[in-house]
Amino acid sequence: MKIGAPKESAQGEARVALTPESAKQIQKLGHECLVETGAGLAAGFNDDTYRDAGVTVVEGADALWNETEVVIKVREPSEQEAERLREGQTLISFFWPAQNEALLEKCKAQGATVIAMDMVPRISRAQKMDALSSMANIAGYRAVIEAGNNFGRFFTGQVTAAGKVPPAKVLVIGAGVAGLAAIGTATSLGAVVRAFDVRPEVSEQIESMGAEFLFLDFEDSQDGSESGGYASPSSPEFREKQLECFREQAPDVDIVITTALIPGRPAPKLWLEDMVAAMKPGSVIIDLAAEKGGNCDLTKPDERVVSDNGVVVIGYTDFPSRMATQSSLLYATNIRHMLTDLTPEKEGVINHNMDDDVIRGATVTHQSEITFPPPPPKVKAIGASKPKKKEKEPTPEEKKATELANFKAQTTRQVGLLAVGGVLMLLLGQVAPASFMQHFIVFVLACFIGFQVIWKVSHSLHTPLMAVTNAISGIIILGAILQIGSGSIVVSVLAAISVLIASINIVGGFLVTRRMLAMFQKS
Repeated sequence: MKIGAPKESAQGEARVALTPESAKQIQKLGHECLVETGAGLAAGFNDDTYRDAGVTVVEGADALWNETEVVIKVREPSEQEAERLREGQTLISFFWPAQNEALLEKCKAQGATVIAMDMVPRISRAQKMDALSSMANIAGYRAVIEAGNNFGRFFTGQVTAAGKVPPAKVLVIGAGVAGLAAIGTATSLGAVVRAFDVRPEVSEQIESMGAEFLFLDFEDSQDGSESGGYASPSSPEFREKQLECFREQAPDVDIVITTALIPGRPAPKLWLEDMVAAMKPGSVIIDLAAEKGGNCDLTKPDERVVSDNGVVVIGYTDFPSRMATQSSLLYATNIRHMLTDLTPEKEGVINHNMDDDVIRGATVTHQSEITFPPPPPKVKAIGASKPKKKEKEPTPEEKKATELANFKAQTTRQVGLLAVGGVLMLLLGQVAPASFMQHFIVFVLACFIGFQVIWKVSHSLHTPLMAVTNAISGIIILGAILQIGSGSIVVSVLAAISVLIASINIVGGFLVTRRMLAMFQKS
C-alpha cells in the first residue's frame, strides 16, 4: 500500500511524520512511501535524502492525498485536509477526539479510518507506539533549556575568583514523562532540584535522579494505574495542602516547571498569582500545560509574559516542534511501530484488527462509525509500584536505648566466646606439649585481633585491605631466603619456589591495593 506524509499545514509546525530512516523500515513491510515536497525541510530532511531512501517525492498536497491509501501526519487534520479524506483511506496522526467532536463527525462522514496516536493505550506492549511519551520527553528537556535561556544566572554553583555563585533552585510540578525529563536535565546542569507529584509512589524515581521529593502529610494518596498511568483529580482538602506547600516554596525557588495535566480536562491551576508575586525578580516559570489552559494563573498560550515583579512566565505550546529533528525521529519511529502492528504479514497490506487492544484503543473512526471512546484494554495500564511505608523516625532516647542494648548484647557474646575459648585452651593444655601451646596461643590471639580489626573496616575497603594483608604475608620470603643456602637440593628448590611465590604475593598485593585506592580518589 502507498503510505504518504504531507507537509504539516499548522502554522509553526516543523515536525514531519516520515523520516528517511523510518521510510526504509516501512518499505520492509511491503509498503511504498511518498512524501510531499519540502515536508521535512524544517526538520532537517531535504527531498534528496528522501529520494536516497527510496521515497517518492510528490508535488503538492492534493496529489499526495489522492495517491496514498494511508496518510501519516503529526497534527490533527485541518478542515481542508479532512475534506480530502475519502472512503477506505486511513489517517494516522494526533487527533484529540474528546476536544474535536466536529472533526470526528467529519471523518466519519468521509468514511475514513482514523488512528489517533494520542489514544494509544498505556500498556507495556504499546510503549513503542507511545507518541505522547516521546513528545513529553522532548518537551521536558526543552523546558529546562528554555528556562536557562530566560534565567539570568548559572544552573550550577561555582566558586570563582570573583566570588561564590549559588546553584539555581528548580521546582518541577508533576513527575510524568515530561517532569522526569526536566528533573534529569536540570540535575545534570547542576541545579538543586525539588519535585512534587500527587502520586507518592513516584518518589523513588525522583530521588534516584538526584532530586528531592516534596511529601505532603496527607493520607489521600493516589495510584496512577487507576487512570491509565495519569494523575487523577485531587480532593479539595488535598489541593489546599498542595497549594500550601507551593506557597512555602515560591520565595525560595528560581525556576518552576509545571507539567500537570488530567486527560479530558482543563489543566489544574497550581501556581497561583500570589505565588508568582512571592517569587524573586528574574525567576522563570515554564508552563508545559499552556495548551490546556496552563497550571499558572498568568500563563498565556504561545506567549512570554513578564509579571509586575519581574517573573518571566513562558507558555509556549510548541516545545517538541522547537526540536523538530529529534521530535520527528521519535514520532516517525512510533508511527513505524504502529504500521508494523497493522501489517502483521509484512506483505504491504493493512490488517485493521479491532480485536487488538492497541489498534482498537487508538482507532476513533472506522467503517463510517465513531469508535471513540474505546473500551478499557484487557491488560491493566502501567502503574507504578506502591510506595514503601516510611519507617517512624526513632527519638534520641530510643536511639540511645537501642545502642546500649546492642552494646550489651555484643559484649555478652564476646565474653561468652572468650570464656569458651579459655576452657578449651585449658583442656588442650592438659595433653599438648608446652612448645605447641606457646605457638597455638599466639595463633589464636592473632586470629582474634585480626577479626576485630577487619570487622571495624568499611565494607568498601575490604578488598584493598586484604590486598595489603596479602603483601604483608609475603614476609615468609625471609624464611625462604634463609633456606636457599641449605645443603639439601630439595630444600633449596622448595625455598626458591617459595621466594618466587612470595614475591608475586608482595608485588601483586601492593599493585591491587594501589588500583583499588585510586577508585576512591577524585581526579
